Amino acid sequence: MLVTLRTILAAVLATAALVLGPPAATAASADVVATAAGAVQGTAPDANGIRAYEGIPYAAPPVGALRWQSPRPAAHWSGVRQATAFGPACYGSSQPAAPAVPMSEDCLTLNVWAPPRTGRAQPVMVWLHGGGFQFGSGADPKYNGAHLAARGTIVVTLNYRLGAFGFLSRTDLDQEAGHSGNYGLQDQIAALRWVQQNIGSFGGDPSNVTLFGESAGAHAAGLLMASPQTCGLFAKAIAQSGAFWDSQTGSIPTHNEAAAQGNALSGRLNASALSDLRALPADQLNAATTAPGTIPFGPSIDGNVLTDSPAAVFAHGRQQHVPLLAGYNGAEDYPLFDPLALPHSTPAEFEAAAQKLFGAQRMDEFAKLYPATTAAQTEASAKQLAGDMVITEQTWEMLALHQRTANVPTYGYKFTYTSPYSPAPAHVADVPFVFGNLLPQYFAPTAPAPTAADRDFSNTVMAYWSNFARTGTPNAAGLPTWPQYQGPGSAILQLNAHPGAFSEPDTQRLSFLASFRVDGRFPASWRTAN
Repeated sequence: MLVTLRTILAAVLATAALVLGPPAATAASADVVATAAGAVQGTAPDANGIRAYEGIPYAAPPVGALRWQSPRPAAHWSGVRQATAFGPACYGSSQPAAPAVPMSEDCLTLNVWAPPRTGRAQPVMVWLHGGGFQFGSGADPKYNGAHLAARGTIVVTLNYRLGAFGFLSRTDLDQEAGHSGNYGLQDQIAALRWVQQNIGSFGGDPSNVTLFGESAGAHAAGLLMASPQTCGLFAKAIAQSGAFWDSQTGSIPTHNEAAAQGNALSGRLNASALSDLRALPADQLNAATTAPGTIPFGPSIDGNVLTDSPAAVFAHGRQQHVPLLAGYNGAEDYPLFDPLALPHSTPAEFEAAAQKLFGAQRMDEFAKLYPATTAAQTEASAKQLAGDMVITEQTWEMLALHQRTANVPTYGYKFTYTSPYSPAPAHVADVPFVFGNLLPQYFAPTAPAPTAADRDFSNTVMAYWSNFARTGTPNAAGLPTWPQYQGPGSAILQLNAHPGAFSEPDTQRLSFLASFRVDGRFPASWRTAN
C-alpha cells in the first residue's frame, strides 16, 4: 500500500498548470545581502516592498562521494551571486505539473522572502514542503512567500533530498559513517543552521524562527521536534496534517527494517559495492527507485537524527519544548488516501479486515466508532479510518502528548472550510490559504475561481499563522479567540469561514487508535495485515 500511496501522492501536482506569477523585477535595484558564503542579490521589491532571494545554496552539492553523506557547508563564492532564479528540484517521483525547474542531484538551495526592514529583527518562518518525502520543491508556486512576508515575517522555503537520495539506509553506509538514512532530514537541519547563521543579514531574528510544514512537511516538523540535534534551531512549530511519519501499515520503520530495504537495492541494480551505487547516474538511480511497484524510501529511526520512535519521544517529554500549533483537515482521506482504505465491498469484508488489525476483543468498540451496517456507511467508515490512520490520529496524538509533557502553549485546530473554489476540507486544501496563493486546488482543478470570501478566509488564516510566528500565540485583536489546548476532548479551533472554539469532536475515535501503541509504536503485525 505504500507503493499506492506514493503513486497517489504524485497526483497532487498533476493538475492544472500552475504559474509562477509576474516576472520578477530586475535585480539592478535590489539589496545586496552578505551571507557566510558570499553576497547575494535578489529581486527588486514588489508592490508591498517584498524582496525575493531565490536559489541560495545552503549546503554543498551532495554528488559523487557526497551522495548519501551528511550535508557539507556550501562553498564560498566571490563577487555578488544573483539570487533571482530558483534552484533545481531534488530528484524524486515525477511531477507532471511541477514548477518549471529541472530535477538535479545538485539541489540543496533555499529561498527567502524579506519584507522592508523596520529597524528591529523580524520573525522568521521556515517552510518544509510536502510530497510524501518523494516529490516537491521549495519553488512550487503554492509556497511563494510574498503574501506571508507582507505580514511582517521573513519566509524561507527549501529543497531537501527525497526518495532513495534522501533516505537510503544500508549496512555498508552504517559501517562508513556509524549510521545511515534520513539525509533529507539532515538537509533540513542544515538549512535551519544556515538560517541561524545568516537570516540576521536579511533582517530576521534567529531567536524567533517558526518551523512549519504540511503533510510530509508536518511529519518532518514532528520528527525534527523529536530529534536531539535540533535544540535551539527553532522557537516554535506548526504542523499541518502530520506528525510521526506513521501510516496505515503502522509506525515509522526501524533502522533494521530500513537497512533491509536498502540492502536489497544492490540486487535490483546489480551494484553490490557502495562505490558502484554512488557511480550510477542520478537519473538512472532515480528511475529505478521510483518505478511502479517499488517501495519508496522514507524516514526511519536511524540512531542519529532519530534515536527513538517519535511518539515515544513525545510521550516521555524528550521533544523540543517549543510552542506548537497543529491540526488536521475534516476530510484527510479525500481523495488521496481513499484507495488505502481496508477492503470494504461489503460490511462483512470491512469488519474482517479490521479484526486483523484490532483483534476480535476490540470489535464491539470498533463498530461503534466506525459503523458498517449499510454499504454507504461501510464506505464512509472505511475512508474515515484510512484518513485517521495516515494523518489524523498521529496529528491529534502529537498535540495531546506535547500538551501533557512540554508545558508550553499548544493550539489545536480542525480545518473544515469549504467554498465553490475549495469544495472539500481535503488533504492539502489548507495550503493555498496559509500562503495566500489561491491557485487551483489539486482535487478541484476546474472549480470556480476564488472569491472575495475565499480571500477573506485566507487573510484570517495568514493572520493566525503570522501572529503565532511573531508572538507564540495565534491570537490578536480582531480575530476570534483561539483557546490553548488543554488535552483530549478540550477546545480547539474550528477553522472555517466563521472560526470559533468548539470541543474536539474526534476524541473517542482517535483515542481508540492511540490505545494500540506500546512504547510509542503500533503493533508490528500491522505491517502485514493490510
